[in-house]
Amino acid sequence: MKAEAVRRSSQLRATEDKIAQDGAPRESNAVVTRDRRNSRWDEHRRARREQLVDAALAAVSRHGSGVGMEEIAAAAGTSKTVVYRHFADRSDLHVAVCNRVAQQLLPRLREALESSDHPRQMTAASIDTYLAFLEADPEVYRFVVTPVPGNDPVDPVATLADLVGDQAATIMAVALERAGRDPAAAGAWGHGVVGLVRSAADWWLRARQPMLRSELAAHLTDLAWAGLSGVVTEESQTPRIEEAQ
Repeated sequence: MKAEAVRRSSQLRATEDKIAQDGAPRESNAVVTRDRRNSRWDEHRRARREQLVDAALAAVSRHGSGVGMEEIAAAAGTSKTVVYRHFADRSDLHVAVCNRVAQQLLPRLREALESSDHPRQMTAASIDTYLAFLEADPEVYRFVVTPVPGNDPVDPVATLADLVGDQAATIMAVALERAGRDPAAAGAWGHGVVGLVRSAADWWLRARQPMLRSELAAHLTDLAWAGLSGVVTEESQTPRIEEAQ
């Protein structure tokens, strides 16, 4: 059990690394001999970008997901011109905000997944963690999932959902192997559960949260577990193809 928990932790930490921004470069002779003034300027730019992302998040929380660059600049105490010195365009800033949100969410999901060795409890904790993150600031979530006008309509959360789905699949594979079953379907089930939760969460926000978060989490856990319990527990029987036809 402990070994499996360590495995889950290392897998999720690897996922967090995939979306980390501005990774530290490896040292080389060229880096060591660079002009120190340039190095200080790079550090200043990174710090300033982080401050502007903070301001963007604050502006979104205050003005809503349709916030304009003027409001973001005002929240930062500067002008749009300064913002555009650090970000090529609104899309560039949007990506930076998405990365920040991912960096905040993934560690919480990792903690939820590590909170128990029982698959149902891990499922329930992960679903509630995701919903709690959305509930804390729905406007930030709406901002993240809304494509920037004039750019390719790519869902900026799709990559995050894929990463979370991969980790859910890893956990299901471990549960299946522990039950002595073939883990081949773990990928489909892991991504399926993530898609289920995200779709329901999107509806929940659009409908202005018609039920408590705890109620929605319980409903989604029941629905997800109704399928998963038949394949990740030792007492279950794996359905045969002939029976499914």
